[in-house]
Amino acid sequence: MFDYLIVGAGLYGAVFAQEAKRAGKKVLVIDRRDHVGGNVYTEEIEGIQVHRYGAHIFHTNNQEVWSYVNQFATFNRFTNSPVANYHGELYSLPFNMYTFNRMWNVVTPQEAAAKIEEQKKAAGITEPKNLEEQAISLVGTDIYEKLIKGYTEKQWGRPCSELPAFIIKRLPVRLTFDNNYFNALFQGIPVGGYTRMVEHMLDGIEVRLGVDYLKDREAWDAMAEKVVYTGPIDAFYNYCAGTLEYRSVRFETEVLDMPNFQGNAAVNYTDRETPWTRIIEHKWFEFGKDAQGNDLPKTVISREYSSEWKPGDEPYYPVNDEKNGAVYEAYRQMTLAQDKVIFGGRLGEYKYYDMDRVIEAALARARQEFN
Repeated sequence: MFDYLIVGAGLYGAVFAQEAKRAGKKVLVIDRRDHVGGNVYTEEIEGIQVHRYGAHIFHTNNQEVWSYVNQFATFNRFTNSPVANYHGELYSLPFNMYTFNRMWNVVTPQEAAAKIEEQKKAAGITEPKNLEEQAISLVGTDIYEKLIKGYTEKQWGRPCSELPAFIIKRLPVRLTFDNNYFNALFQGIPVGGYTRMVEHMLDGIEVRLGVDYLKDREAWDAMAEKVVYTGPIDAFYNYCAGTLEYRSVRFETEVLDMPNFQGNAAVNYTDRETPWTRIIEHKWFEFGKDAQGNDLPKTVISREYSSEWKPGDEPYYPVNDEKNGAVYEAYRQMTLAQDKVIFGGRLGEYKYYDMDRVIEAALARARQEFN
């Protein structure tokens, strides 16, 4: 009945479906959730586009990917400039001259660099062996203790001294007053939300929601020549080589009868005592305005709590350590024997993907398939 059955209506599935349709293929997209968009899904509450599964800010240096998404949405000029709250002290993120001035009362880049160097030397770290040592070698002890340690240990559920150094190697540290978190040529939020963008990608393609592919796999497989699977790879193989681990996130979202709760889209709570990692105030992703440009009288916030994943929870961040790497490799080897199923996306490849990288990967796989 179909050339391609696409399991998952997130970004990878939607991009592949769009490309398959352009290639003249008949496509069916299914998803176990009741909506398209996967984790980038946004829903309108009080005129505000709320990111149900956590904040997503599109950013890329890839001109092709930027041109591609602009076919399906108009992007605003949102710049990601989070704020760190440490016991009521507010610091600019990423680490820049505003941060160093607030932390040490330094004024010039030379003073800031000297302070970091002084603290690195005092710590005596030459070859960082874990995240704690890597962080101190990048920004010194004060910033590590106030702005990294508590937040990271809440996020990963283990001491920084037990986490691998590579997690923080790309940490932005700037001796300028630039507080744009992303070093990207292009960034923004789709006007009207990500859901609308994904719906435009899937325009003219049959989509069935609220269906579980794995519960009736044989029947679904019989409907198409090929399957694009974007669900958890270990679930596909019935966990025969072991269960892959993730960190999960829980959200407490509430509507507040006030126009402004925190004055910024994202505030990270970097002390260990505050149970949530950050609070998102969704209206500031679109500058607090509705579609007509009017100020919105209410606001919606989400507190994020990081947790250990267990089966049944929503998987968010792959735990890319040695043990999980070996389990994933066992599954990857099994995929090599598959000529009918294509595995893709964050769960299908057990890989943390920024949105632009997901799109890039889906376009590359589609080219391989259709050219």
